Amino acid sequence: MATADATFQYKQRFGDATARTYFRRVGDCAVSSVGLGTYLGAPTAAVDDALYETVRAGLTAGVNVIDTAVNYRHQRSERVVGRAIRDSEIPRDAVFLATKGGFVPFDGAQPDAPGEYVRREFVDRGVVDGDDLAAGSHSIAPGYIDAMVDRSLSNLGVDTIDLYYVHNPETQLDERPASAVYDHLEATFERLEQRVAAGDITHYGVATWEAFRVPADHDHYLDLGEIISRARAAAKTVGNTATHLRAIQVPFNVYMADAFTVAAQEGPDGPQSVLWYAHEAGLNVFTSASLGQGEVVSGIPSAVDTQLAGETPAQRGVNFARSAPGVTSALAGTTDADHVTENADAGTFEPLGANAFDAIFE
Repeated sequence: MATADATFQYKQRFGDATARTYFRRVGDCAVSSVGLGTYLGAPTAAVDDALYETVRAGLTAGVNVIDTAVNYRHQRSERVVGRAIRDSEIPRDAVFLATKGGFVPFDGAQPDAPGEYVRREFVDRGVVDGDDLAAGSHSIAPGYIDAMVDRSLSNLGVDTIDLYYVHNPETQLDERPASAVYDHLEATFERLEQRVAAGDITHYGVATWEAFRVPADHDHYLDLGEIISRARAAAKTVGNTATHLRAIQVPFNVYMADAFTVAAQEGPDGPQSVLWYAHEAGLNVFTSASLGQGEVVSGIPSAVDTQLAGETPAQRGVNFARSAPGVTSALAGTTDADHVTENADAGTFEPLGANAFDAIFE
């Protein structure tokens, strides 16, 4: 698992080569404010090889936040990430490793009959109750998430996952009311608190697509304050002195800035954006889609682009995301070693200050 000593030694490797705020804190660990996402790429051996080299290049270049999920590329991403970390010159305890569970994963490739596969491999074997599935392929039930923690530990080949996310819980809102989703989350948080106590994970969180950045009347809205309350209750139930809910993940980039611009969460003084809400609640924020899966690289609006530091559109796009209030690390997915190095070099430039960032939206 990531440790304070190893991550701070990792930070010191880069000395003055990075800008002042490039490394930030998660608990007592130092983490890079540019992270590597592993969602992209076909489930092929060629992409496996490319991703392997990309992870190793990123770790060498100053990216020690690696984000994946059990379903990414049909479990192949987790397996490659684990192998690349083991083979890297960077020690495991200098790497902040995050993964997720929620979507039912295929194994290596998409089966010819996905529904039959889910029934045979997951429902019939008791891994998940069919009644807990949304869209036939998603569950946040405690027993299922527990099983996915085990699978991710095995895929990654690690003893401890630093941050384990419940993946896109808003998917469940298509099948059941919000009250039931919060109940499921609380029960699952209890299980995750137990996994923390057992040493299998260090922190847990919630990774979302829409849930935290849409208005309260949206079909996929979830109340972050309620989720925090349920996590505190879960910790109390299992006898932990404090919750280990540590982070959220939300999409955020120059073209998708709702996490900052939409006052979707009810704060103590009125509605506020999820970025501000999470920051004031003491949660770390990891941004997904920080480059919009390539859209940002194709061009940034000139009025914004001129405010950002960086030699390339990718660097300026990453610097936009990591300039937002409360953001710990901006995740950018790639299977190209040169691209991850380019993204890491964004950290040699200062991000926008708070006033300059606010001015973009005025």
